[in-house]
Amino acid sequence: MTESRKVPKRIAQTVLNSLKGGVVPRIGLPYITVGRKSEIEALLHDVDIITEGGASFRFIVGRYGSGKSFLLQTIRNYVMDRGFIVADADLSPERRLQGTRGQGLATYRELIGNLSTKTKPEGGALTLVLDRWISSVRSEAAQESGLAPGDPALAAAVDKKILAVTASVSELVHGFEFARLLSAYYHAYLDGDDETKAKVARWFRGEYSLKSEAREDLGVNLIISDDDWYDYLKIFAVFFRLAGYAGMMVMIDELVNLYKIPNAVTRQYNYEKLLTMYNDTLQGKARYLGILMGATPQALEDKRRGIYSYEALRSRLAEGRFSRPGARDLLAPVIRLEPLTAEEMLVLCEKLAEMHAGLYGYERRIGTDDLAGFIKVEYSRIGADQNITPREVIRDFIELLDLMLQNPAVTLASLLESDAFSYAESEAVSNEVQEAFAEFTV
Repeated sequence: MTESRKVPKRIAQTVLNSLKGGVVPRIGLPYITVGRKSEIEALLHDVDIITEGGASFRFIVGRYGSGKSFLLQTIRNYVMDRGFIVADADLSPERRLQGTRGQGLATYRELIGNLSTKTKPEGGALTLVLDRWISSVRSEAAQESGLAPGDPALAAAVDKKILAVTASVSELVHGFEFARLLSAYYHAYLDGDDETKAKVARWFRGEYSLKSEAREDLGVNLIISDDDWYDYLKIFAVFFRLAGYAGMMVMIDELVNLYKIPNAVTRQYNYEKLLTMYNDTLQGKARYLGILMGATPQALEDKRRGIYSYEALRSRLAEGRFSRPGARDLLAPVIRLEPLTAEEMLVLCEKLAEMHAGLYGYERRIGTDDLAGFIKVEYSRIGADQNITPREVIRDFIELLDLMLQNPAVTLASLLESDAFSYAESEAVSNEVQEAFAEFTV
């Protein structure tokens, strides 16, 4: 039996509802995380590199429901706890890396709109970060100089510190305009000019579509476009570091939407953008920036339409001769998710059973033997060795818990024996899995 941890009802409700609906919850993941220890350690090694001024780029590859999004959300929570700013987005037909109708810019807008910090994990943290940066600079200047608020000399000291940050940013590609807008935001903050602050934030979010409008509102001749939006992510990463954060982590899921692009030329343009981002991070052209991308094996490996159809990426990402299932190189650019073992799924189900009982206030009736029986039924379906995913098992299990709650006379054994859960055992279930069941039922 696992050691129980008291889960607040609000978090338990969110976790169980999300999992039953087949989506990954944004909160409560530490209560249900099992397995993936090696993958998490490998990604957290990257985090150390980013904190020291480096950059990283990883692909997380796994089938639908295998835990890609779960791992991304787990890392998201880890790095926010370590002082990172996180930007995340899912690709879609309207959001790509490159497009002729602003699909790349749409991805940028989604990323900036979802900027999250430990104190604002739900996203929308851009203006909060800007305001806190200015406030912290003023506090530091007052502390170092010993000057009182309102002293003109203090304002000059603050200006000097702000100038140091904007000068560092202005050295980057497109950094000069970015620095001018940071300065404009700072002076609007001092003057209480909320209208100008809102215009600058709008520019940072990529919401200006005409250069003339940006020139009229803010005096800059540049707007963020479909071609150069990634350059601004690199600028933001450096700025966030100067603003007191550890770095920036960008998470882009559902790369399968690039694979689904029907036009071959458009797909290649998107893969070219992917190559640019990959090369930048590995060649040291980006700093304080980590990029994680989630993809299915087909979206990566299909040599006709997938990422491997772009030879420059295939030659960089293809596995070496020595990697194999059970012995993957987790320091390689691509992390391939191995299926969770039967033992890990049993531990996860036990956590969910405990959480469900705590949420609805009843004494848990399902013991370890019952859980082992449920896992055995799930893993004994025909084809389960190839096709079963954590998402399916979790949804089935939460449905069982809900049915038993609403029908107290019903037992887990009777539900498992019903037509809906009676499956012919597959001969393909490995001896290792069978031994795992035996270990938990002894």
